[in-house]
Amino acid sequence: MTNEPDRYVTYRNIDCEGNAKKLMTMLRKHIDDEEKTNAFWEKFKGLLDQIGKPVENNGRQIDEIFLIHTYINNLYEIFEEYQDETALTLLDQIERECC
Repeated sequence: MTNEPDRYVTYRNIDCEGNAKKLMTMLRKHIDDEEKTNAFWEKFKGLLDQIGKPVENNGRQIDEIFLIHTYINNLYEIFEEYQDETALTLLDQIERECC
């Protein structure tokens, strides 16, 4: 038996929301850099701006976990490209525990 939380039983003791917010902060360090961004990440910034604003998004609630789940491959790709091991580790943890 492992000490890791079992996501299929409970999310108690798993900080999905906090870790997702932390990962988006790590992502912003890359995509806010003019040398690293591109059209996709500029559009993604617009999605980040819609977090917590369902009125501005046709009633649709967007949060960090939803964006991570939806764009997980893109996130892995950018963190691998810039060799951001800390972000990759956190992304893997979020994928295992929260997605």
